[in-house]
Amino acid sequence: MPTFTASDGTELAYHVRGEGEPLVVLPGGPMQASEYLGDLGGLTAHRRLILLDLRGTGDSAVPADPATYRCDRQTDDVEALRVRLGLDRMDVLAHSAGGNLALLYAARHPRRVARLALVTVVPWALGRPATPEERLAAALLRKDEPWFAAVFPAFRAWLAGEEVTDEEFAAFGGFFYGRWDNTARAHAAGMEARANVEAEERFHGPGAYDPPALRAALAEVTAPALVLAGGADGGPCPAAARLLADALPNAELAVQPGAGHYPWLDDPRWFTRRTAAFLNVPASAPAAS
Repeated sequence: MPTFTASDGTELAYHVRGEGEPLVVLPGGPMQASEYLGDLGGLTAHRRLILLDLRGTGDSAVPADPATYRCDRQTDDVEALRVRLGLDRMDVLAHSAGGNLALLYAARHPRRVARLALVTVVPWALGRPATPEERLAAALLRKDEPWFAAVFPAFRAWLAGEEVTDEEFAAFGGFFYGRWDNTARAHAAGMEARANVEAEERFHGPGAYDPPALRAALAEVTAPALVLAGGADGGPCPAAARLLADALPNAELAVQPGAGHYPWLDDPRWFTRRTAAFLNVPASAPAAS
């Protein structure tokens, strides 16, 4: 397992899977160990995945200062990884909350990003969290599922800010996957087991984001970008994903039919084909400054 040292001395780890050109992968959660990403539906057949364990997760060390869990503080970790890999420019794929880290990194280091794939990313960094109404609308798409009637009342109460039991909360998984089968159930159980609760609470902490400044900076990011949303995902719903795509000058939006928040599990073939098609088009070098 390769490691490198962050600027504050924290030892960080990453995992390498597959062959081919490197693709740096930033996990979501927020602050989940990268293990949950697996091989991203078979994307390892097309690219060599460099899966970063964010500080305090997976095989990466816990930082001395918990304040460094905040999203904007971790952009230096991504830059240190690029240096460790010896890459002048790198392709980046980020999932969910990790997409906010990717956005901040691209804004700070636009010439270091060759291509950017943002998979089911709620654009917190742009001041646009998912709304209860959007999550409720997506949940209602599942009304014909056999498990829906038993779970939906508690989910609706949770979205309204009411307290639910741990058992009820654990049953919400079906609303985050396009197919609530045994594979999805096992994946959801693993996500809960790998959670770093303190880091999760600090990731979107006060001061992490400056949406107007970020929008202005992203307007200068010319790297090709793919914003991929799930057609059955409530966070982000396709409309919110469109707002994210609109913030990037060279972005395209793709909506995977019937997919939830983990589209590589719902339809691996669709996800891999669409993502690989985007990543495997050579990106032109940035103009000299």
